[in-house]
Amino acid sequence: MRTDAREAREAIELGGRTVTFETGAIARQADGCVLVTCEDTVLMAVVAAEAKPTRLDYMPLTTEYRHRYSAAGRIPGSYDRREARPTELETLTSRLVDRSIRPLFPDAWCFDTQVIVTPLSYDPTTDPAVLAISAAAATLGLSSIPWEGPVAGVRVGRVDGALVAFPTPEQLAASDLDLVVTATRDGIVMVEGGAREVPEDVILDAFALARREAAPLHDLLDRLAAAAGRSKRAVAAPAEDADLLARVRAAGEGPLGAALDVAAKLERYAALRAAQDAALLALGLGADCPPEREAERKAAAEALGELKRDLMRARAIEGRRLGGRGPADVRAISGRAGWLKRCHGSALFTRGETQAVVTCTLADDQSAQRVETLDGERSERFLLHYAFPPYCVGEVKPLRGPGRREIGHGHLARRALLPVLPEADAMPWVVRLESTITESNGSSSMASICGGALALMDAGVPLRRPVAGIAMGLVMEGERFVVLSDILGDEDHIGDMDFKVGGTTEGVTAIQLDNKLGALPDAVMSKALGQARDGRLHILGEMAKILATPRAELSPFAPRVKTTRIDRNRIRDLIGAGGKTIRALQEATGVTVNVEQDGLVKVFGRDAAALDDAMARIADLTGTPEVGKTYVGRVTAVKHFGSFVRLFEGIEGLVAGVELSEGASVTVRVAGVNHQGKLVLERERGP
Repeated sequence: MRTDAREAREAIELGGRTVTFETGAIARQADGCVLVTCEDTVLMAVVAAEAKPTRLDYMPLTTEYRHRYSAAGRIPGSYDRREARPTELETLTSRLVDRSIRPLFPDAWCFDTQVIVTPLSYDPTTDPAVLAISAAAATLGLSSIPWEGPVAGVRVGRVDGALVAFPTPEQLAASDLDLVVTATRDGIVMVEGGAREVPEDVILDAFALARREAAPLHDLLDRLAAAAGRSKRAVAAPAEDADLLARVRAAGEGPLGAALDVAAKLERYAALRAAQDAALLALGLGADCPPEREAERKAAAEALGELKRDLMRARAIEGRRLGGRGPADVRAISGRAGWLKRCHGSALFTRGETQAVVTCTLADDQSAQRVETLDGERSERFLLHYAFPPYCVGEVKPLRGPGRREIGHGHLARRALLPVLPEADAMPWVVRLESTITESNGSSSMASICGGALALMDAGVPLRRPVAGIAMGLVMEGERFVVLSDILGDEDHIGDMDFKVGGTTEGVTAIQLDNKLGALPDAVMSKALGQARDGRLHILGEMAKILATPRAELSPFAPRVKTTRIDRNRIRDLIGAGGKTIRALQEATGVTVNVEQDGLVKVFGRDAAALDDAMARIADLTGTPEVGKTYVGRVTAVKHFGSFVRLFEGIEGLVAGVELSEGASVTVRVAGVNHQGKLVLERERGP
């Protein structure tokens, strides 16, 4: 147990609920631990850092958000009944926390650091994902790690045109906006969210609301750190060799500048390698330099990398981009739709040196994905899977399952397309999009949005409107900044922001922001959103040249489907005892029948005659006569007082005073119900 652990407690009202932050009683061997309580939800956030530095050239931070199903009083549904690898929701929440805290570590911090957030108790009326951001910020603020917080997470929705901070689940279900915003006192750090074609000015208002709502949380986190925080560890910035830096600049500026003028990515990379080798050789630090100068050679190589970064940033501020584009220019776009004939829908989307092959597969309800969360199980009917094979950047690596980045990119693309999908009656299939990145030089997730929209339309899915995506970058030096449209991978690497926006001609459907500065001012956000809209509209225009509207006909290889709605009271008649009736219907017709609790019936099959046969049988099994309507029935019995006519399975009525031929088909109108509760029918005669 740490001897310097102190107990402290702070509380705040968020969205009409009391949220408490407590520390000092649990996990006292960690560098910091905070319990966050909201209603019956209790989150535990813990941070630990190694004592010795690593030799990595990137920030050694690992962030984990992991469920414990006991928090919701449940046992996992997996085979061994224990939590296994992280679910997609856990991965996405881990990314939310990671992207919120990562920019605020000092550049010189090189110690392995791990943040773990776990729900110990879960109340479904709360929002653990947003609480996890502030919980992680609280424990970092308490720890000895020199972290430059605080930050706070705020979810913003819009209900009936009014923005709402920290919405309830009921409000969020009715909202046309769902943004998670992380902010410091100086500006926005991270954004993740979706919308139903919401205008950019509303997005900016949501950012402003999030910043206002985050301010009291910043004050609370400062009070908590003042009451129970540890002394921060000193971090020494690496010493600079001014003489070496001057010699590197003199030897490398000319060759590197010439190499940066090469437009194509792979050729530019080769030119940059050659320029670096030439500069090292000019410095007497070539590959054959003596062993005692190896450390100097390594330092010079690192300095050349920094020089390349500085040159690219200086050019960007002046409006000179790689490849010769202006700040707002979008790369050339081309593509094809319907080129993979056996796929139900397919598209090839190319923007500059980024390319996505996207396929769309339609299936029946049995292909829906079962998802287990703390709230229980649900079925997912629209899937988007993103793959980034190593060859797309000319590398050789073993193929593994999707990593965090691939899961995050796929989720963003799915979120962008979801708002334009039709309602269930118009889209009865389970839909799976697969986006495989075959070439990459920036904005591959945005290419997946564009290719995904084209593949859906090629499959005949009646989208409300096409969707496009664009990635925006930023280079900021002091008060000067330039926003870059459709960024390259190198511009992302040397830039200060990665801002992705998906949407239609009418508004935004998905948004994601990460930055390296720590916080972004309002002027940058306003400029980036406006420039993103212009770029998105341009891309939509280019997409329309490939495929402007959904196909009128499905692929001949796609399953056909017909839908109908039946009275909920008749569902049991369609299914039958133990499923006997519906199984017999499927065996007789060769179709697949799915029945939902609200009475929606979907019939899948590849043969049109079989579909028609199945629909007729379903109508017969589940029909409900309505007064005043006309039906064709079969005479089942003839009596001296009239004839009985069967309208549907188990439902018949009497045509009084009329003797008909038993077994004959007859057209009748439902006149009403007699005092015995029997249907009264009248014979309809032809003209």
